[in-house]
Amino acid sequence: MSELYIRGGKRLVGDVVINGAKNAAVAILPAALLVDGISEIENLPYIDDVIKLKSAMEDLGAIAHLKDEHTLEVDGSTLYSYKATNEAVGNIRASYYLIGALLGRFKKAEVAMPGGCNFGVRPIDQHIKGFEALGATVTIEDGIIKAYAEKLVGTKIYLDVVSVGATINVMLAATLAEGTTIIENAAKEPHVVDVANFLNIAGASIKGAGTDVIRIKGVERLTGGKYAAIPDQIEAGTYMIAGAITGGDVYVRNIIPEHMYSVSLKMMEMGIKIEEGDDYIRVTAPEVLKGTNVKTLPHPGFPTDLQPQMAVLLSIANGKSTIIEGVWDNRFQYIDELKKTGAQITVDGRTATVEGVSELTGAEVAATDLRAGAALVLAGLRAKGETHIKNVKYIDRGYEAIEKKLKVLGADIERR
Repeated sequence: MSELYIRGGKRLVGDVVINGAKNAAVAILPAALLVDGISEIENLPYIDDVIKLKSAMEDLGAIAHLKDEHTLEVDGSTLYSYKATNEAVGNIRASYYLIGALLGRFKKAEVAMPGGCNFGVRPIDQHIKGFEALGATVTIEDGIIKAYAEKLVGTKIYLDVVSVGATINVMLAATLAEGTTIIENAAKEPHVVDVANFLNIAGASIKGAGTDVIRIKGVERLTGGKYAAIPDQIEAGTYMIAGAITGGDVYVRNIIPEHMYSVSLKMMEMGIKIEEGDDYIRVTAPEVLKGTNVKTLPHPGFPTDLQPQMAVLLSIANGKSTIIEGVWDNRFQYIDELKKTGAQITVDGRTATVEGVSELTGAEVAATDLRAGAALVLAGLRAKGETHIKNVKYIDRGYEAIEKKLKVLGADIERR
């Protein structure tokens, strides 16, 4: 199993090109199973989660062909199975999107409970509520989610909490249902919009994505088409922070700057210069950063998937900062590993208090989940000496060739 070794203290300078959004890709691929025809999906990140989903789709009978590393052609007309129950499926954190897709296509689905990252629990009660409202019966037996329906009929569904997963999953199940489905208190994240746009290209009738009310008018059949996934907001934010934490000057390219608004604002509060273009952000950092306070929230708030990375940046800022995790329980599991590099952070429930230090020191650390792994990479870029990161498999779930991109910017990093 490969590990990363980083010799910190190098100032990052140059251009980094952002890949397609992981959070969009892992939902668009299951959505392609609703299509009775061929979908060509471009700008996909070449990451473990996408590769595993491709394999799961093939096991279900779909023909999935990589035209190149970032373009996948999916023929859903050959799909024959509604059961995705093997262990490999359970290791994909977003495997639950297969439930909505298979339920929509076959009116039945059996899918292994999702895994992937170690932080917190991933409740699916709102997903189940949505499926049941559409007419399905849902049970969980021996780690397998089973959903069955004689037919799916559109209805009004109010989500008790803002949930990206539930919003997308209900949208998938409702696309081929009879009548109109209205999702209230829907998530507004960019990848929710991206999934809706893909489905509409394929022949669906979905309106309101990006607002808190989404309307899905069921259609009889999806016929496919060509679609490009949006750039990855979280990868972009990670490289923005990488530039800042090393006192660098980095152009983050192939992005949608509006998606980075909450991140850019917080970085500017810290004294970091942010320059926006049509499809790039330039990050220029001063020698001394100012502390600030961050609370993660559903979009358009500060994204929870950038909370660990932001904690590292705050750890070398002047003064005291606080981070409130407003989305997930137990998303501070990485703190103990980060403290090995000299960060001064205390945790009380969903609040972390960060006392800025002047420097971090290289250490042997282990990633506990995807974004925690990225945070440890950032710490290693800043730290004096060598940082050795284990459990790189988590990082590979969501970042394509992270060490290669950082090397181009001037980092001293290698995979062994």
